[in-house]
Amino acid sequence: MKISLIDLAFLSEKRTNVLRLLEEGPKTSDEIKKDLNVSSTSIMPQIKKLKEGHMITQENDRYQLSEMGEIVVEKMEPLLNTVRVFEENYDYWVNHDLSAIPEDLLNRIEELGNYFLLEPDLNRLFEVPEDFKKNLLESRRVMIFLSYFHPLYLNLYSELARKGAEMYLILTEPVFERMKKDYTENLQELLNSKNMEIYICDKKITLKNVVTDRFCSLVLFDRKGKFDHQRLMSFDESALEWCEELFTHYKDMSMPLEKI
Repeated sequence: MKISLIDLAFLSEKRTNVLRLLEEGPKTSDEIKKDLNVSSTSIMPQIKKLKEGHMITQENDRYQLSEMGEIVVEKMEPLLNTVRVFEENYDYWVNHDLSAIPEDLLNRIEELGNYFLLEPDLNRLFEVPEDFKKNLLESRRVMIFLSYFHPLYLNLYSELARKGAEMYLILTEPVFERMKKDYTENLQELLNSKNMEIYICDKKITLKNVVTDRFCSLVLFDRKGKFDHQRLMSFDESALEWCEELFTHYKDMSMPLEKI
């Protein structure tokens, strides 16, 4: 029975790995075995199936992607990376609300790259996570979309402003009203900073997005609209660009704050 191209490319991890390896260029059988750390008996039958399916070609002892194989592998990478993003923290993605992420960015979720999930320390649940704090304070350019209020972060923003960091801060209306009512001096200090731009978003958005020249951090609320102190962090360049696009998306629909 003829195997489908989908099954040929994805049903066997060994075949998938061969295709992804050959994207780098032609390889001999020995190079394939060495790079994939496999034996001849385990990999050669899979290479044979890829040849029979016209996904790869062979010239002497060198294998390479066919024209059809090149197209399939080019389309395969984003799908595999998307699956990896979701699989690595499956429960997190299933239980959190993704509606605050625009569709075009959600379709490119694989750009989060090698992110990690920062779990809350139950003994320090209401403190700023140290990894996040350290990297934030070492940043020179900071963009933050904030849809929930945490008073400890105000000191961090003020410290960044005093250090001369270039900062852009978007507040949802409820966060702005809370700060204006109970932390007027802190808000005014930020507003007076020459390196700070503050915007107000009147949309009901439930996320926190931080992107700097060093890292990015994404906080999503759970499907009941609750904040559970979990956050995603990444240092990959593609993730920083993705999170900056997310920030810009909301900046474009926000209004600059000039005075309080």
